[in-house]
Amino acid sequence: MDLVFVTNNKHKLREIKNLLGNQVNLLSLEDISFEGEIPETHETIEENAAEKAFFIYNMYKINCFADDTGLEIEALNGEPGVYSSRYAGDNVTYDDNIKKVLDRLKDSENRKARFRTVLCLILDGKEYSFEGTVNGLILEEKSGKSGFGYDPVFVPDGFDKTFAELSITEKNLISHRGKAIQKLKAFLENIVV
Repeated sequence: MDLVFVTNNKHKLREIKNLLGNQVNLLSLEDISFEGEIPETHETIEENAAEKAFFIYNMYKINCFADDTGLEIEALNGEPGVYSSRYAGDNVTYDDNIKKVLDRLKDSENRKARFRTVLCLILDGKEYSFEGTVNGLILEEKSGKSGFGYDPVFVPDGFDKTFAELSITEKNLISHRGKAIQKLKAFLENIVV
């Protein structure tokens, strides 16, 4: 089965390919010759995932899925949340976003946070949704070189390493995106003969 992953993020694409293995023929936006930006105009992770998936499905009529992920920090009332990738503004780096989070938390003892991913699958025009979460803590400074986004400052519960210090395989076993993809995989196994 061909399935397009609706993302321009090469890091996410690599993670998802690692998670799905050979179960599906995972295509990128580049593989279907899509160039441009994918809209994210909503106030919730669920709505953004659906918007991105339907944007490509309606344009190409190809089975696809999209994700939206947010880092939700308890002391910041759930911020950055849906704005995680652009928390420090438009056209910023991962480091800019991390710096803003660390600056906002500098006087906070409460470092509790969670990553939450919602996947929206469009299969023959029907919508299916899968969610994954992982709880953890935000460090006071970055640690680790792997991963992307907030990985260098997020330590998942039960671990003493950040996501950026774990191998991709270790991270995928416990991560928010990994959990959502496992639900997607289980769903696909039941419908693919």
